Amino acid sequence: MNVKIYTTNHCPYCHQAKDFFKEKKVEFKEINVEENPQAAEEMVEKSGQMGVPVIEIDGQIIVGFNKPAIEKALKK
Repeated sequence: MNVKIYTTNHCPYCHQAKDFFKEKKVEFKEINVEENPQAAEEMVEKSGQMGVPVIEIDGQIIVGFNKPAIEKALKK
């Protein structure tokens, strides 16, 4: 399973999402768009959104910390 989370330094929902993945023992790659403008462009291309977190689970894009959608994507 390939999990990426696009974050910024001061986003409370990003921290909640990362904590959720840690609780569920899901490995993820964090991409800080505040520190990486190229990654920010990639995130907007994939999601159409400027806000974070944007979570990608095996190619499926979830905008925000949407726990039910994340759990559903993780079960696939």
